[in-house]
Amino acid sequence: MHLLAAAPADALASAPADVLASAPAGLLAAAPVDPNLALTLKVLPALVVILIAAGVCGRLARMVGQPRVLGEMVAGVLLGPTLFGAVWPDAQEEVFPDEVVPTLYIVSTIGLTLYMFLVGAGLDHGARTPGEGKRASVLALSGILPSLVLGFAVGAMLWGTLSRDDVGRWQFALFVGGALSLTAFPMLARILYERGLENSQLGRLSLLAASIDDAAAWCLLAVLSAWHLGTGSGSALRTIALAAVFAAVMLLVVARALRPLGREVARTGTLSATALYIVVIVPLTAGWITDWIGVYSVFGGFIAGLAMPRDRAFREALHARMMGVVSTLLLPVFFAFSGLNTELGGITGVTLVLAFLAIMAAGFCGKYFGCALAMRGLGFGWRDSYAVGGLMNARGLMILIFINIGLAQGMITRELFAMLVLVAVITTAGAVPLYRLALPERLERDLVPEEKEPAAQPA
Repeated sequence: MHLLAAAPADALASAPADVLASAPAGLLAAAPVDPNLALTLKVLPALVVILIAAGVCGRLARMVGQPRVLGEMVAGVLLGPTLFGAVWPDAQEEVFPDEVVPTLYIVSTIGLTLYMFLVGAGLDHGARTPGEGKRASVLALSGILPSLVLGFAVGAMLWGTLSRDDVGRWQFALFVGGALSLTAFPMLARILYERGLENSQLGRLSLLAASIDDAAAWCLLAVLSAWHLGTGSGSALRTIALAAVFAAVMLLVVARALRPLGREVARTGTLSATALYIVVIVPLTAGWITDWIGVYSVFGGFIAGLAMPRDRAFREALHARMMGVVSTLLLPVFFAFSGLNTELGGITGVTLVLAFLAIMAAGFCGKYFGCALAMRGLGFGWRDSYAVGGLMNARGLMILIFINIGLAQGMITRELFAMLVLVAVITTAGAVPLYRLALPERLERDLVPEEKEPAAQPA
């Protein structure tokens, strides 16, 4: 109630002009100017707009047979300079002023880290089949190497057209190849959850292979950043070594320490307040550590999820308490924050259109056919193989994170950035249609584990 007290005249006179301008007129007359309140009054409307846009676009996506996550991704892009900022720039600036962006970044990072934590915790370790790790590694390599090689070739060919003057041919080519080798790990997880397939054999192989793909791509980005920024190879090797040590400690030490927590939840059937504090602190701490190491916090969250107790009762209780809030409130902020940094107006002229088509073809063929042929070689049928190829081909916002870092560090131009954004949108939009073409619903039903049917969607 102290905020409603009358403000001294000298306090108002000395307040910064931008703070005064941002505060509602009624508050200026009746309350002291509080910078935290002023920021809150800007952040809350931004969150409301984000959630409305995500809800509407997610609903539209489901109506046309696409996963809700694609609609949320498109909503984020539309809220940025691509549409909202182009059609109504004053309103876009009012809803998303510069001082709000850091807060959105924090919320989006927390949301994505917790979501990937829930993905890792939701994997049914008991459903693991003999040789699954080996098959996932083969699938991961088949998704990385062809895309990396084709992307490298196209990047080397387009270096004179798309590269900055201060970036060498091989560095530029490696960046393009690394970006195309990514799989949309969070989006793949979301698609599988919406279809109830995360614990099917195909779903588990896809998730594990995608996690390996993305981890390898982030290690490559660490090498490229060290190369471009002149910090040397030692910095990249340090990042890779620390990431390996972190994963080992989480899966061997922390996982063992958390086993009593799983037994308690199995006994009581619910997460107590103390248990909930623990399961939130662990992934946030893991994300902080991996960010400090130099690997994006999403992997810290995922590894923390893998370290959680393996009891089915624990998984069900955890998802019941957290999944709805994380996927509905926090995750759309991640999409919106990325969309605010995305502008699709950089592709103009015949030369750039042809360059985009070459990049798109390299990314699609390398991932789709590479993964499909690998699955066939592992003994799966052609339908299952092409279904996994379609899912693994989605790039989603992982590539947007990758290229945003490249743009911020001066490794790529805005023209290449726009092309790779389009690659992300198109490959993600094509993932479910390609999957359904290979595996119609009558065949998909045989893949769904008995413990979870497709109707039980987390988001």
